[in-house]
Amino acid sequence: MLNEIRKDADTRMQKSVAALKNELSKIRTGRAHPSLLEHITLEYYGTEVPLNQAANINIEDARTLSVVPFDKSMVQKIEKAIMTSDLGLNPATSGANIRVPLPALNEERRAELAKVVHSEGENAKIAIRNIRRDANHQLKEYEKEKELTEDDLRRGESQVQELTDKYVAQVDEAVAAKERELMEI
Repeated sequence: MLNEIRKDADTRMQKSVAALKNELSKIRTGRAHPSLLEHITLEYYGTEVPLNQAANINIEDARTLSVVPFDKSMVQKIEKAIMTSDLGLNPATSGANIRVPLPALNEERRAELAKVVHSEGENAKIAIRNIRRDANHQLKEYEKEKELTEDDLRRGESQVQELTDKYVAQVDEAVAAKERELMEI
């Protein structure tokens, strides 16, 4: 029973950290990375699909992405989707190839992105603390039903707290790494 609760909390906390890392990968730094365009969606034959399902996204050089649509008739739609995204990018089309140059980040934009990184980190910590609360609540329920002793309850709560501390440290590490990456020139 204790192990089940601990394993469930551990799995859910791992997922929270993974979700944070996924969100942080979408925040743009000075370098080109295909994941920057993954969240962009466009209408493709009547349905909304992510850009990476309608085109190949490759790194051309450190500051340029290359987008090659699977269907040449989609070039205009893909270009428009990239332009209207919240990334502030201006793609350049040459035939069926769309080049997306990434402008250098100024200091003000870096500070804004650092705030976004911190808020994402805080959201992940809140999720982890909510998982801790749920696990502790389950432990207390089992103790009320006399399925756990008071010693088992305390041991379980301390194990859940250790997990919480471990995953909060991972969140802090990921946020600090992304912030260092953002501040690089």
